Amino acid sequence: MAREGRRSRAGLDSAHSTCNHLVVGTEQQQERADRVFSALGDATRRDILRRTAGGGHSVSSLARHYAMSLAAVQKHVAVLERAELVSKHRRGREQLVSAQVATLREARRQLEDLEALWRGRLDRFGEVLAELPPDPPDPTLPPDPTPGHDQAEEQLP
Repeated sequence: MAREGRRSRAGLDSAHSTCNHLVVGTEQQQERADRVFSALGDATRRDILRRTAGGGHSVSSLARHYAMSLAAVQKHVAVLERAELVSKHRRGREQLVSAQVATLREARRQLEDLEALWRGRLDRFGEVLAELPPDPPDPTLPPDPTPGHDQAEEQLP
C-alpha cells in the first residue's frame, strides 16, 4: 500500500513538472523571463523602451525626459540591457541605446501561452460546473408559490 502511494505521488510530481515545463520552459528560460518582466515592471523603464523602439538614443538624450540624474537613467538602461530588452552600440563618442524587439516578442508569446493555458482551464472549469447537479432548495427559505420560479433569480438585485 505504501508503495502504491509513492508511485502515485511520483506520478503527480511528474505531471506537475510537465505542466510547469510547458509554462516556463527551462530554468534558464524562467530566469530570463523573470528579468524581462521585472524590468518591464517599472514605468520609467517601459518609457525608455518606448522611446528607443524607433531607433537609437544616447543615454544623455534619454535622461532629459526624466526628473532624475543621468546616473539613475544609466541604471535603468543597465536593467533593461541585462534583460536583453535594449542593446547599446557606439556611434563616435556616444553610446546609443536601441530596443530589442525580439525580446519583447518573446515576452508577448509567453503571456499568450499563459493566457491560452488559463482560458483552457477556465473553460474546463465551466464544463465541470455545468455537469454538477443543481443545488437542492434551501430549507431556510420560504417556498416559492410561483411554479417554475427560480429562487436564485429572486436573490439578485
